[in-house]
Amino acid sequence: MDIILMEIENPGNLGAICRVMSNFGFKNLVLVNPKCDPNSSETIKRAKHAEDVLKNIKIVDSLEGYDYIIATTAKMGTDYNIPRSPISPEELKDQVSNLDQSKIALLIGREGDGLTNEEIKKADFLVTIPASKEYFTLNISHAVGIILYELSKNKENHTKHIIPASKTEKDFVMKSIEEILNKMDFATQEKKETQRLVWKKILGKSFLTKREAFALIGFLKKL
Repeated sequence: MDIILMEIENPGNLGAICRVMSNFGFKNLVLVNPKCDPNSSETIKRAKHAEDVLKNIKIVDSLEGYDYIIATTAKMGTDYNIPRSPISPEELKDQVSNLDQSKIALLIGREGDGLTNEEIKKADFLVTIPASKEYFTLNISHAVGIILYELSKNKENHTKHIIPASKTEKDFVMKSIEEILNKMDFATQEKKETQRLVWKKILGKSFLTKREAFALIGFLKKL
């Protein structure tokens, strides 16, 4: 699993995230358009003994090559706000235990503004940490620590013989759904977009196996 930080600004937070990643056995850290220096003295100081994470940091300007993108947020929506309907870190652990961890991205938002709505829409699903209603926004290094703690539990995989659907197969399912939606009549374009978002999130949260994806594609073609 890659931990991806969007436009991180604080070198202390960056170092603390390196440290907590090393604490729980995660090594792959990716920075999207960082606003601070990964090699600063503050980053190195806060990282403590996580030199392996620091040395292997990748800096990119876009997200490519992942079968699943998991977005994080402190801002939960209602049932009507489909993109912001999250699961908990504990539920996340159960969901991703059967997946190829090398093709999963955990997307962490900006320190001040979090992730944009457009970035959240691109994710397969959303995870949030239940916190006090009086002060529900966690420091990002604390949030990463909580999520990685949950993911580090029960790492032994007893169902690794089951092959999960890849991004290519999920995209093909979604394409089949969109072809069906395009043949339907909707009162407004907004209602059609709502259906598209619902199905995208259902596919993201369901963690289809490869066999299930092919069966679903066949069913949708018959429709």
